[in-house]
Amino acid sequence: MTPANRGRARLIAVDGIDAGAVVTAAKAVLASPSGGGISKWDASGVFQDLAVADHDAGTPSARTLLLLYAADLAFRLRWQIRPALAEGRTVVAAPYVATAIAFGRAAGLSNAWLANLFGFAPRPNARIFVHGAGGARNSAGADGFVTFVCDRIAGGGAKRTRRRLIESTALYLRQADRAMARARN
Repeated sequence: MTPANRGRARLIAVDGIDAGAVVTAAKAVLASPSGGGISKWDASGVFQDLAVADHDAGTPSARTLLLLYAADLAFRLRWQIRPALAEGRTVVAAPYVATAIAFGRAAGLSNAWLANLFGFAPRPNARIFVHGAGGARNSAGADGFVTFVCDRIAGGGAKRTRRRLIESTALYLRQADRAMARARN
């Protein structure tokens, strides 16, 4: 990276449970001439593979789904985020770590385990939390991370479990947003 580019490179995290709202917010961040791009979850395709897995593969646990998210994030960092930052560009990660941690907390996993799992991820320069309608699908009809994993854990007939996970994830994200606001003040 040249000295001229060093000041412009930025990693911006957009986190939330509403896939459409997260992508819309990410696009709004890039509306200014930043020369950047958006890094979306499942860039590696691991969740697409999971979506078409045979029913006999069984129901993955929250821990397994978060390990897959961490693997996908490592892929995004290696092939999308770090190269763009090295070129001095802005990268919006949609979603980033806070969404996965909030889901993990909602699923009952410990803060320590989650912090250890995502300890490899660089701190973003800025964080944006999107609080939209929970569990909505984006405009293309695709699931967001939270909707996707809640559907996998809850299965087709457990609407109450799915709703509880989504609502709890949203609560943890609101708490993270408030904590960040308090730290700024």
